[in-house]
Amino acid sequence: MNFPAELKYSKSHEWVKLLDDTTALVGITDFAQGELGDLVFINLPIVGDAVTKEEAFCDVESVKAVSDVMSPVTGVVAEVNEALLDAPEQLNEAPYDAWIAKIDQITDQEELMDAAAYEAFIAQ
Repeated sequence: MNFPAELKYSKSHEWVKLLDDTTALVGITDFAQGELGDLVFINLPIVGDAVTKEEAFCDVESVKAVSDVMSPVTGVVAEVNEALLDAPEQLNEAPYDAWIAKIDQITDQEELMDAAAYEAFIAQ
C-alpha cells in the first residue's frame, strides 16, 4: 500500500493535503478504497456546507455497501471534485489524486497522523 509522506491521515482512513494553514484537500486512503471495493457512486458534499471533524460529510457506494466518509477536519466546503460524479472509480484507481473536497477555514487538525503513524495504525 501507498502512503505519501506529504499527506496527513485520520483514524477513519481519510487523507488531508494541506494547501496552506487553513485550506486542505480531502480524500480517502488507498487502504480505505481497498476495503470498500469497486466504487460505483459518490454523494458529494455541497459547497458552503460546514463540516465537523469525525462526522460524515459525504458517502460512497461500492459493490459491497454504502459507507460514510468522515471529515478529518472541521471547516467549510470550498470546492468539490465534480469529476467523481461521472467517474467514482477514480477513487479506486488513484486515491491520492482523486480528492473529494477542498475544505477551507480548517481547524481540529491536531490529531492527524503522518504517514509512518498511519501505516503503524492500520498494521494493528
